[in-house]
Amino acid sequence: MNKNTRRARAIAIAKAQPDTRLVAIRYVVLAASAAAAVMALLLPRML
Repeated sequence: MNKNTRRARAIAIAKAQPDTRLVAIRYVVLAASAAAAVMALLLPRML
């Protein structure tokens, strides 16, 4: 394996890593939607 092949593989692996900001945003959106679903289920019982 020559230097260019090794470098191309390293770049491909680095690009395959998910962006940490995108992962955090996705986690926050998932948590917000789960909270909204729980509220939608519990709110009619409280009223």
